[in-house]
Amino acid sequence: MPKFADIAKGPNDLLNDDFTSNISLKCKSSAGPVAVTIETERSPAGALTSKIGGKFAYAGLNFDKLQHKADGSTVLETSLVPCKGCKMTFKANKGADLGVEYTAGSVITTGSLDVLNMSKLSTSTCIGVAPGAFVGGDLSYNLSGDKAGLSSYNVGASYSTGPLFTSVTTSSKFSQFNVGILYKVNKDLSLASNTTHTSSKACDVLAIGGAYSGLVGSVGTIKAKVGSNGVTSACVIKEVAPKVNFTASGSISGADFSTFKYGFGISM
Repeated sequence: MPKFADIAKGPNDLLNDDFTSNISLKCKSSAGPVAVTIETERSPAGALTSKIGGKFAYAGLNFDKLQHKADGSTVLETSLVPCKGCKMTFKANKGADLGVEYTAGSVITTGSLDVLNMSKLSTSTCIGVAPGAFVGGDLSYNLSGDKAGLSSYNVGASYSTGPLFTSVTTSSKFSQFNVGILYKVNKDLSLASNTTHTSSKACDVLAIGGAYSGLVGSVGTIKAKVGSNGVTSACVIKEVAPKVNFTASGSISGADFSTFKYGFGISM
């Protein structure tokens, strides 16, 4: 049962996850009851920046993320389940948001309030109307300033049957329609596309791509996509050792090799 924010998750994940131009190392380990994560990235100039985080629970309160960054900032994400089907959340970084998620049968409703500046209230609902079919919507309301009032509202739907998944969502107050398609050709090959449709442009193909994991020799999963901006991207994801994943990625604009960018990451 997805939240409205994840109603188009299938094609979005295939076409966006794992493609990177960064060089990174992510290490996870357990220190008693605390799950510790250290992430290090290399900038184009060669400088290394790291952030360290932890995840643990105490007295029924879940600390889902407690992270310190290289610039001195801190990220805090907590959650609490006061009753069945209800989860309260708090997220603090540059702002502070108090949220709630409530599940009842085939309905998931979420709400979020900016408690730092008391400037924005957001809510969403997703309903399962039939096996594999979901509909929902979200809206945001500005509470203060010159732009006080309803700031955004959108709806969407998704349907999956057998190997086919489709989704249609709106954005920019119904001025744009987004269509996502994911088709699993077989257990090794999946294809996906994302398109947008507006009054000024009937169809804009944002990306078309696929993922394949059936190569002999355990090469890993190969993903590739082509965007409407002319950029072709590809990546390989392989488990090189138990619980150690290696990702190598590259992209190029058209046939101009001066635009080639690469990245790789190790997660363990």
